[in-house]
Formats: sequence, structure tokens, C-alpha cells
Amino acid sequence: EVQLVESGGGLVQPGGSLRLSCAASGFTFSDDDMAWVRLIPGHREEWVARIDASGTATDYADFAKGRFTISRDNAENTLYLQLHSLKTEDTAMYYCNRIIGDYRGQGTQVTVSS
Repeated sequence: EVQLVESGGGLVQPGGSLRLSCAASGFTFSDDDMAWVRLIPGHREEWVARIDASGTATDYADFAKGRFTISRDNAENTLYLQLHSLKTEDTAMYYCNRIIGDYRGQGTQVTVSS
């Protein structure tokens, strides 16, 4: 059974940083491309970033470029999303996403507010 467990969200002031983690199990993590997506209340889900199976190729939504960094540790079956220079509009539930099969976890809430 595929399981994705996100953590690391929280309340942060504008300009602050957070590191989100996603612990993966139930599949061969190192074989699969992964992504982060987010859901802002009242809005459609947004794709945030993607990383290939080896961790050597990444891609970002325009709003994430220069501020967010996706990475992975295949030895630890963990996906990361480093968030910097956070803005109030980054407030959302962030989900780890196994692209094949479109699996995602329960999400971790990021709230950016002063």
C-alpha cells in the first residue's frame, strides 16, 4: 500500500522559511518521479514542483522559482520541499504527490501570516 506522510508545515511570518518532508513507503521510491502540489482554500489545486527519480532534474511553477527547492533522499525514502521568502499567498495545504497513480498524502498546512 502506497503511503505518503507529509510533515513540517506550520505558522510562519512573511519572509520566513519552512522545510516540508514527505516520508514514502509501499513502493520503490527511487524508481518514481515525485512532486509537490498545494491547495489554497477556494482555489484550484496548484502544481508546485517536480523532481525525477534520481533527483537530478527538477522543475518549478513560476511562483516557486527562486524561492522553493525540491529535493529527495532515496536512501531515506523521503521527499523535501524547502520554502524560502514565504508570502501570505503561499498559505495552503501542501501535498506530496507520487505522479504515477496520482497518490498523495494527507497534507501539511502552511500558514504565512504576521
